[in-house]
Amino acid sequence: MASRQRLVSGPLPARMGATPGDDGVSFAVFSRHGERVNLCLFDETGERETARLPLPCRTGDIHHGVLPGAKAGLRYGLRVDGPWQPQHGHRFDAAKLLVDPYAMRIDRPFRWDPRLAEFGTDTADLVPRGIVGEALPAANGEMQSAPSFIYELAVKSFTMRHPAVPQRIRGTLAALCEPAILDHIGELGVSHVELMPVAAWMDERHLPPLGLANAWGYNPVNFFAPDPRLAPGGTADLRRLCETYAQAGIGIILDIVLNHTAESDEFGATISLRGLDNAVYYRHAADDPGRLINDTGCGHTLALDRAPVVRMAMDALRHWRGLGVAGFRFDLGTVMGRSDTGYSQDAPLFAAILQDPALSRAILIAEPWDIGPGGYRLGEFPAPFAEWNGRYRDDIRRFWRGDTGLSGALATRLAGSADLFASRYRGPQASINFIAAHDGFTLADLVSHTAKHNEANGEGNRDGDNENHSWNNGIEGASDDPAVAAARKRDVRALLATLFLSRGVPMLTAGDDFGRTQHGNNNAYCQDNEAFWLDWERSDGDLAAFVASLVRLRKAHPLLAAETFLTGAGEPPDARWLTPDGAPIADEEWGRLDALCLMLNGAEESLLIAVNRSRTDITLALPDGSPRAWQHLHGSAPEGGEGLLPARSVSLFGRRT
Repeated sequence: MASRQRLVSGPLPARMGATPGDDGVSFAVFSRHGERVNLCLFDETGERETARLPLPCRTGDIHHGVLPGAKAGLRYGLRVDGPWQPQHGHRFDAAKLLVDPYAMRIDRPFRWDPRLAEFGTDTADLVPRGIVGEALPAANGEMQSAPSFIYELAVKSFTMRHPAVPQRIRGTLAALCEPAILDHIGELGVSHVELMPVAAWMDERHLPPLGLANAWGYNPVNFFAPDPRLAPGGTADLRRLCETYAQAGIGIILDIVLNHTAESDEFGATISLRGLDNAVYYRHAADDPGRLINDTGCGHTLALDRAPVVRMAMDALRHWRGLGVAGFRFDLGTVMGRSDTGYSQDAPLFAAILQDPALSRAILIAEPWDIGPGGYRLGEFPAPFAEWNGRYRDDIRRFWRGDTGLSGALATRLAGSADLFASRYRGPQASINFIAAHDGFTLADLVSHTAKHNEANGEGNRDGDNENHSWNNGIEGASDDPAVAAARKRDVRALLATLFLSRGVPMLTAGDDFGRTQHGNNNAYCQDNEAFWLDWERSDGDLAAFVASLVRLRKAHPLLAAETFLTGAGEPPDARWLTPDGAPIADEEWGRLDALCLMLNGAEESLLIAVNRSRTDITLALPDGSPRAWQHLHGSAPEGGEGLLPARSVSLFGRRT
């Protein structure tokens, strides 16, 4: 392609990707097996390819060069010449326009098209262009406070139907800065908002033919650029959000997908890493170099034990941290510790993060499982990682459902899950406690459905988890029966009270604080539509006020959120497990209890958490002295008669010591 523009040689840049400077823009691209990397330039609209220029220098595996006179705002892509040898893991295709994995802004969203997966078919009309941008000044990297209440939300779903958000910014990061949104989050007492993925993503290839779209963002293409649907202004939008929330005393945690990309399996797209060096970026079977390892369930797995991939991950995390985010939640975090020999706490990416002065001080939260061999690693991440506690979710659900033999498990989870974290000298704060999250039933659906209803996903209800430990209080799905509705509300409040009275860090998904439903769908990743966006006009304000009261309760009574495990030692002991009549629980009783009490003793006060999952009120004898010494601090259900613990409820009592 004829052009007067040319790339010139220069020293190896310190940064990968495109970096503007006084003499032009420097480009640096990794490709070990690629023979030549071509820089493709586009006009100011991004529609016409104006030049195709080979990077003139190669230092090791990095191809680089300088485009004199170029400035921020330049639109570009990449093409790589190299072998098409799928049996050896090489899938180079110079007809494919590629997005720079280090591009910090792209000019349009990714859209699936079958041509992205066709060898030899040019895709310049399909692939977004990177936009060279000036680096923003680094945000304050000081250590922020540890989370005390995490609020998980999807930006679009959370804001699309909010009546106080202007129509023009609904579904974007800017919408989260609106006063009505901030007021709601602030009134709940949230310490940190966890944003579901904001990095640029693409729909899974089976969704467009079904008329569906990815609603969650767990299918990234690029690890540096915000998706333009969420952030039309690019990284500046996220920077503003972080600053706005910091002023309100709220931190931003990003959900990061460092385990796979939207390029999928061998039948998927070639849009970035696959076309740059498929054999290096993705893990392949040792005995079959052409076969992708699928530890993620998404067709392939990033090779996060290899230096170029570790560097890319670290650069991405530093990039987001520099924009002001407080930390990260890592999707399918076990992949971060994988190598050819399996999972290890000493894996290269963990080592890199934990020695980094900025990242090691960030909030780090792992989803501690993937679907690979030995992939369930709850409790096995290195400090200071916290972990999503899936055992907490399941044990609490099963207890309240009425499963036998779960009272001991309830006690362990209330006390901070020492069985999972104590042996590695990590306290209760390592446990991110949750009962419902973005995947699975909502809290309201958990008590309304015994089985999933995912028919709208177009897969014959085969997708999604089949075991949800759920119940329906007599009638499946929606019910106009006031008694059934009341029973469900009672159960939701009991679950919420259990969550906020447990040691560890409580996490709630946005909308569960006011009764959101997904109509029994437990895998709503592909439901980007009004029926699944949060319905603010039908929100249950009383339930939101109940959640806020529980958050205030934790702040007012530090014993509930203490960062130490209970031992039963001391005088008086720091904890006592009691039956409702005030007697110590005998070993043989744990397997059959429907009600139990945890008494916590501190220097200034004692607290009694009383739990009754039965469907009848029971007698409660407050321990150690006159009942008048105890004050009823909170209850998930209206107080029963004198000396009674209400059915399906959790209550908290306190007294000064």
